[in-house]
Amino acid sequence: MSEIGYFCGPVASFKDQIDFSNLPNHIAVIMDGNGRWAKKKGAARIFGHRNAIQAVTDVTEACGELGIKYLTLYAFSTENWGRPKEEVDALMELLVNTLKKELANLMENQVRLTTIGDISHLPSQCQRNLQEAIETTRRNTGLQVILALNYSGRWEIARAVRAIAEEVKSGNLAPEQIDEPVIAGHMQTAGIPDPELLIRTSGELRVSNFLLWQIAYTEIYITKTLWPDFRKEDLYEAIYSYQHRERRFGKVLEPNAEA
Repeated sequence: MSEIGYFCGPVASFKDQIDFSNLPNHIAVIMDGNGRWAKKKGAARIFGHRNAIQAVTDVTEACGELGIKYLTLYAFSTENWGRPKEEVDALMELLVNTLKKELANLMENQVRLTTIGDISHLPSQCQRNLQEAIETTRRNTGLQVILALNYSGRWEIARAVRAIAEEVKSGNLAPEQIDEPVIAGHMQTAGIPDPELLIRTSGELRVSNFLLWQIAYTEIYITKTLWPDFRKEDLYEAIYSYQHRERRFGKVLEPNAEA
């Protein structure tokens, strides 16, 4: 078991034991294990991606029901372009079809959809469907779902540095004015609180170039569950684990406590 993530709790539903006064505002998820899930069933990797849609639906519904404000899903990294063309093409088609199918459900549940990442490199049909979903849901007042598409943390930081450099070059910003709030304001998540909880499925112990600036003090929860098998109860367990950690942010919260 890993000290940074695995958690064993009681048999009863974790939802009944959640402290609703101590919910994370923002949950981020590295959705991992689709390919391994498919391989276990003797199927192609895309079979795992297709069956992962139910996990996305379950987690989105659960976050909405609990009152979580932000959910960021790592859907497609810049590194994923290196996968076989057949898999990438199938993933893009799956994204298009899922957006079309789920748009009415997003509206019914007041879910607002946004994205981070360079979506200009996605296929044109994907871009059109994304923009339609973003525009259609932009006035919704419930859970905000942020899809990280063609995204990497290093790309985002480099993009922010270039923008800040341009402001300095034009004379609109002095070098001594560059501080953490200025940098955060140039990230694609500007205006969105940093995630308090990062969930990674499939048991891998790395952050995979995801939200590198934003997760400086995020609690990390690792589960061996493969993403297509992840359900509401798994999310409740992750939140239950989060609520039983002491978040010190580098400080000592109790007198005479050891760092």
